[in-house]
Amino acid sequence: MSEEKDKREQEELLNEEDASTPETDAGSEEEAPVDAPASAQSGRPSRFGRLMQEEAGVRKLAGMYKNWFLDYASYVILERAVPHVEDGLKPVQRRILHAMKAVDDGRFNKVANIVGQTMQYHPHGDASIKDALVQLGQKELLIDCQGNWGNILTGDEAAAGRYIEARLSKFALEVVFNRKTTEWMRSYDGRNEEPVTLPIKFPLLLAQGSDGIAVGLASKILPHNFVELINACIAHLQGREFQLYPDFPTGGMADVSRYNDGLRGGTVKVRARISKIDKRTLAITEIPYTTTTESIKESIIKASDKGKIKIRKVDDNTAEKAEIIVQVAPDESSDKTIDALYAFTDCEVSIAPNACVIWEDKPHFLGVSEILRRSAEHTRWLLGRELEIRLGELNEAWHAASLERIFIENKLYQLIEGCRSREEAYAAVDKGLEPFKKQLRREVTLEDVQRLTELKFIRISRYDTEKADNEIRQIEADIDETRYHLAHLTEYAVAYYEHIREKYGKGKERRTELREFDSIEATRVAVTNAKLYVDRAEGFFGIGKSMKDAEFVCDCSDIDDVIVFTRDGRYVITKVSDKAFFDKGIYYIGVFKRNDERTIYNVLYRDGKNGPIMMKRCAIKGITRDKEYDITKGTPRSEILYMSVNPNGEAEVLKVYFKPRPRLKKVIVDLDFSTLAIKGRQSQGNLFSRYGIHKIVLKERGTSTLGGQNIWYDDDVRRLNAEGRGRLLGEFKGDDKLIVWTSKNQYYITGYDLTQHFPDDTVRVDRFEADRVYSLCYYDREQHYYYLKRFTAEMSDRLQFFLEEGQADFVCLTDKAGAKLEITYKGAHAARPADLVDVDEFVGVKSHRAKGKRLTTYEVATLRFIEPELPPEPEPSDGEEPLEEDDAAGVEGAAGISEAAGAAGGSSAAGAAGAAGAERGGSSEAAAEDAPAAASAAGNASRDAAAGAAPKGASGAQTGAQTGAQTGASTGAQTGKRRAAEPRGGEISTTGLPKTGGGGVDFEIERAKGDVDEVIDPEQLNLF
Repeated sequence: MSEEKDKREQEELLNEEDASTPETDAGSEEEAPVDAPASAQSGRPSRFGRLMQEEAGVRKLAGMYKNWFLDYASYVILERAVPHVEDGLKPVQRRILHAMKAVDDGRFNKVANIVGQTMQYHPHGDASIKDALVQLGQKELLIDCQGNWGNILTGDEAAAGRYIEARLSKFALEVVFNRKTTEWMRSYDGRNEEPVTLPIKFPLLLAQGSDGIAVGLASKILPHNFVELINACIAHLQGREFQLYPDFPTGGMADVSRYNDGLRGGTVKVRARISKIDKRTLAITEIPYTTTTESIKESIIKASDKGKIKIRKVDDNTAEKAEIIVQVAPDESSDKTIDALYAFTDCEVSIAPNACVIWEDKPHFLGVSEILRRSAEHTRWLLGRELEIRLGELNEAWHAASLERIFIENKLYQLIEGCRSREEAYAAVDKGLEPFKKQLRREVTLEDVQRLTELKFIRISRYDTEKADNEIRQIEADIDETRYHLAHLTEYAVAYYEHIREKYGKGKERRTELREFDSIEATRVAVTNAKLYVDRAEGFFGIGKSMKDAEFVCDCSDIDDVIVFTRDGRYVITKVSDKAFFDKGIYYIGVFKRNDERTIYNVLYRDGKNGPIMMKRCAIKGITRDKEYDITKGTPRSEILYMSVNPNGEAEVLKVYFKPRPRLKKVIVDLDFSTLAIKGRQSQGNLFSRYGIHKIVLKERGTSTLGGQNIWYDDDVRRLNAEGRGRLLGEFKGDDKLIVWTSKNQYYITGYDLTQHFPDDTVRVDRFEADRVYSLCYYDREQHYYYLKRFTAEMSDRLQFFLEEGQADFVCLTDKAGAKLEITYKGAHAARPADLVDVDEFVGVKSHRAKGKRLTTYEVATLRFIEPELPPEPEPSDGEEPLEEDDAAGVEGAAGISEAAGAAGGSSAAGAAGAAGAERGGSSEAAAEDAPAAASAAGNASRDAAAGAAPKGASGAQTGAQTGAQTGASTGAQTGKRRAAEPRGGEISTTGLPKTGGGGVDFEIERAKGDVDEVIDPEQLNLF
C-alpha cells in the first residue's frame, strides 16, 4: 500500500510540474498575472499540459515529441548522417573499417561476412551496412574490390553480398589504423569495443566527399583530388596559401568560380564532355557528377520529345568508360545542339555544396580550407603522438636491454642461489643492482626485477655481449632520431605527406577539367518547336491550338520572348504563351532577342492626330518584360506609318507620296534611312515633314550600315564573343574565316559563328588569310634532326595534320614575314656560336604536307624565332599640338557632317568632300577645312535636286541634304564625340550578335481615297 501511495504522489507531482507555466515557476501564487488563465491561477493543468501529462500510466504522444524529438534529431545528426571532422567518416563507415581490420588477414573476405562482423557494432540492419560498404568500395581508395561492385557511370547496382569480396587496401592499412593512438568506447550492447574516431592521417573527408541528410540538417561535401589535397596539406604546414577545388570521379568539366570554399550559398556547375565525331555525330565521353549515363540518356530523349533539341537517335555504349552517341538531325547545327544539350538536359548540372561536419559533438559549418587545415593539424598531432609512444617504447627497450646486460655481465643471477622464496630473490637482485642504478635512465621497479629473475638459463649462457652492445647502440640511435623528429615535427609531417604522395599518388591525376563556362541563353539554342500566330484586329497572339486559324507569323520556340507593337506605337515584350491579349490593332509581332544591338528598328510615325511626321532608327535591347513602352513620343492618337525590323542594321530607301496640297512643289520624295543616326529606343527621332502622307512604297532594299563585327576569342571558355572578352581577332564580315590550331599538330578553317564550339585541345585561334605564310620548326623523331618548313594553310573545314602524326614534335611557329631563326647548340658543340637563319631565304613556300629543309646536323639546344620589329608610330610634327578631346569631337563632328552630306547628296562634289572629311579625321586642320566644303556641297546638291538638275535619284539627295541641314550639327557633333572617344586604327569596338532572321518587307500604306487624281501645282511651296 505504501508503494502505491508513493507512486500516486510522484504522478501527481509530475502532473503539477508539466502543467506549470514559466510565470508560476518563477514566483509564488500571488505573482501570477491578472489576465492569466483560470487554470494557471488555480494551479490546474493548462490545455497543453493536459496533452502532455500522463494519465493512469499512459504517456501522451505530444509529450513524447516534446521530450524525445530533440534527442532523436541529435542522434540522427551525430550518429548517422554527418561525418566527423577528425576522420571524415560517418559511424557506419567507421564501424565497417574497424570490422574489416578485425578480420583482416591479407585475403579477400565475402561482403556478407563483413556485414555480419559489422553488425556487432552497428545497431541497424544489414542492408544499410552493405550499401555503405559498396559506396566505400566504389571510391577506390580504402577498399580493394573483387566481383561486380556496380558502376558509378551507368548507375548499375552491385551484386549480392554473397557474391562479391573485399579487403582493406594497402593505403588504408598504412594511413587509417593505429591501435595505440585510437580512443575506444563500448559498443551499443556493451560486449565489444569500437573506436570513437579512427586515427586517419590524411584528409579523407575531402578526398571521398560525403552526402547526408539529417533532421533539419544536411551535409554535402564534394570530392577533391588526392594529390592536390596532399600538396595543400604540405602548403599549410609550411605556412603557404593554397586553394582547393573539387575533382569528380566521373570527370567532366567544372566551373568553380562560385565554389565559395564549399560553404552554403556556393554552387559548382558541372558539364559533360561532348566532342564532335563528325558534322552529324556527337559523343559524350565524360558525365557530370551526381548523374549517370542512363539519366543523361533519358533527359536527352525527354528534351527531344518536348521539341527542345533535334536529334535522330541516342545510343548508350558505356562500358569501362562513358560513351553516349547522339545523332544530330540533318537540318540542325551540331554546335547549336551541344549548347542545347547543356541548356535542356542533364549534360549540365549545378551542385550546391554544404560543408557540415561534427566537431566537439556538435554540427559545424566549415569551409573545405578550414577542414583541410584541421586535418593537417590533426595529422601532425597524431604523428607527434606516435613519435612520443615510440620514444617511450625505445626508452623501455633501452632500459630492459641495459638491465639485462648488467644482470648477466656482473653475474647477479648468482644472488638468487640460496633464496627460499620469490620475495627473498627479488630483494637480493634489487640489492645487487644498487651500484649500477646510476647508469640507468629511470628507477628500477619490481616488474623489472621480476623480468630479470625469469630469464632462462640457456639465454644467460648464450649471452653475446658484443651483440647486446650493438642493439643498445641502435636503440640509442633510434631514440636520437625520434627526438629529432619530435623537435622538428612539421618537417616530419611534410616528409610523411610526401611519402604518401610518392607511394600512392600514381594514377590519381585530376580527372575534372576546371574552366569557366559561358552563359548559354536557352532561347538562343532552343529549336523552333512552335508556330506563332496573331489576330491583329482582335489583339490576340500565341502558339496554342486555338490560334491556328489566325495569321501565321513565324516559327519560334516555346520559351522565346515576343515583341508586339500596336498601330499607335505602344509595344510590349512578353513570354510566348498559348494565347495572350495585348490590344486591338496589332501592327507588328516577332521574336525578340534580348541585348541584340545589331537588330535595328526603322520607324516613320505621325506624332499625334495632326502632328508632324517623325523618322527614327533605334535598337531595342534589354527592357522589363510585360511593361508597356512607346516607340513614339507617347502623344495620344499617334500612328506608325512605316516600320521595318532589320537583323543586321539594314537601311532601306522609301518612296513617299504626299497628299495633294496647294502650292506643294514636290509630291514624291525618297527617304533613305541610312542617313539617320542610330539612337536609343527612347529618342523621339528627326523631323521628316509636316505634310500629310498619302502612300509609302519600298523603293530599294538596304544593306547593313553597321559594318563588320568585332570578334573576340575568350581562351578561358574557348568561345567566340562580340562583347569584348578575351583577345580581339579583328573585324569580320561576309565570308571572313578563322584558322584554329590544336595541340595534336592539326588545323582547320571555320567561320566566325559565335555559337560554334572549338576542340578541347585548341591552342590558338586566329584570323585566316589565304596568302599568309607560316614558318614552322619541328623535330623529326625518326631522323633525329630539326627541320624548317614554310607553307600556306589550305581552305578546308576538316582537321588537317601539318606535321606527320606521331613522327614529329612541334617546336615553334611564326606568321611574320622577314623573321629570323636563332639556333643555339649543346653537347659537343656547346661552344659553337649561335646561328641566325633568314627564314624567308632558307626554304621556299610549299604545302603543309611538305617535309621542309633540315636545319643542322649539330646537337641543338634551343630554336627561337626573332620577329621583325614593327615601325614606330609617327610622332606629331613640330608646332602641331596633340589632338585634345574637345578638338577631336569637333573634327569628328565635321567628318560626320561630311559623311552625311556625301552619302545623301548624290553629287560627286559632295561625295568627295564627305570622303575627304572622313579620311582626314585624324588632322584637326584638314577636317576643319573639309567640313565647310562638305556642308556647302550638300547645300548645292539640295538646291540642284530641288531645281530638277540632279541626276536620277536626286530626290534622295534632297532628302539627305535637308536632313543633314536640320540635324547635321547635333548628329555630327554627337557622332564626332563618340568617335573621338573610341580607339583609332580600325579598333573601334562594335558589339553585336549573329544574324537572327527577319528583316524589312515590301510595305505600302494607302490613305484616304479620292484624292489621288487631284492636280498638283508645280509651283507650290517647297516641301522643306
